[in-house]
Amino acid sequence: MKIGFIGLGIMGRPMAANLMKAGHDLFLKSGSKPVAEDLVSAGGRVCESARAVAEQADVIITMVPDTPQVEAVLFGPAGVAEGLSPGQLVIDMSSISPIATKDLARRINERGCDYLDAPVSGGEVGARAASLTIMVGGPEAAFARAMPLFEAMGKTITLVGGNGDGQTTKVANQIIVALNIEAVAEALVFAAKAGADPARVRQALMGGFAASRVLEVHGERMVKGTFDPGFRIELHQKDLNLALQGARTLGVPLPNTATAQELFNTCAAQGGQGWDHSAMVRALELMANRTLAGPPTVA
Repeated sequence: MKIGFIGLGIMGRPMAANLMKAGHDLFLKSGSKPVAEDLVSAGGRVCESARAVAEQADVIITMVPDTPQVEAVLFGPAGVAEGLSPGQLVIDMSSISPIATKDLARRINERGCDYLDAPVSGGEVGARAASLTIMVGGPEAAFARAMPLFEAMGKTITLVGGNGDGQTTKVANQIIVALNIEAVAEALVFAAKAGADPARVRQALMGGFAASRVLEVHGERMVKGTFDPGFRIELHQKDLNLALQGARTLGVPLPNTATAQELFNTCAAQGGQGWDHSAMVRALELMANRTLAGPPTVA
């Protein structure tokens, strides 16, 4: 297929690369930075605007940070909408507001095009390995059309329901991930404060019912004190804001989600917006006066 890909950051760049490996022709538009040379050398064609991407491609994929950026890419000056023709497919793989998604889908549909919201989980590791979990909202026919593309980027691919339901599923995913990170961080800080070796505690827990992907991957980051993203705290803050805003609208209490967000806020206040989200542990280390990767922060 002729695929337009807009948004070539930590996640988008390897996702686009995997689409090219699967044999698709890609038309690329990055943000403020130039398109990565490896994508160009692999055959990707650089476009000057989102409109130019839409004019060349049959399917347009967006992978940008937040709701305002998606709307700007689609409907801003020289945006995707200006280059669309009836019959094209727009797929937003960003993580944004489910409510806004329904409106964006309606506006794309008015131009005779289909729209899928297809946010992902799996982080940079999953993007590089083409093993992402993809949660899709939209029409079944459009989902079937997009399946070869999804299969080039992910492993677990589910049509959840109509437009907006994919984004709702991603918000639910981010609640679960944040609370798992909090649980692992609390457990390891407790163990370290009690005098145990947190690395060995983690190793022991990996063999029991507490084992999880978060304990495996992020637990290792915590005990080593290495927090290069990955998935940045500021992006997880954005996702939990979507959860908490939606919860207020629906009248649903999310007490532990609110706590996790405050821990992320603590990290951000320490200049950690760009840390990997596993660095939530640093907020707990600060309160406990005990780091996992070394001696207490204050003698």
